Amino acid sequence: MIEKILNKGELIAIIIRDSFEKDGIEFVTPNEFSQQLAYMQHPKGHEIVPHFHNEVHRTIKYTQEVLVIKKGKLRTDFYDENCNYLQSTVLEKGDIILLCSGGHGFEVLEDLAMVEIKQGPYVGPEDKTRFEGVKEEQIRIDPERKD
Repeated sequence: MIEKILNKGELIAIIIRDSFEKDGIEFVTPNEFSQQLAYMQHPKGHEIVPHFHNEVHRTIKYTQEVLVIKKGKLRTDFYDENCNYLQSTVLEKGDIILLCSGGHGFEVLEDLAMVEIKQGPYVGPEDKTRFEGVKEEQIRIDPERKD
């Protein structure tokens, strides 16, 4: 399953659940995103032609990050651009999320190993704005993912 987290029509996150399967290539991000995310599934013997990527200058306004959950469970809390809490979801082993816009916070629910992929380099404290997160009693996990 591919899930899209929206707030007033703005794409906050895209989640590719571990259970998702589709033959071929499925691009899940719009062309205007600075981070591209695709799911690929090919049969044995399929060849991807050797290639390299040309130098292309791009403008990146906001950092978008991808998380790949290798083990454990991670609650992800989503916020709008004004730091207002929207909702939460639980990510599990094999899930992949692209955090597109707005804010986000996390709580590790089970021992976790994950990979983070984002544009760099990290420029220190001026790279992000930190704010107080949602209180435990206000957490709203999407109904399909209660764990």
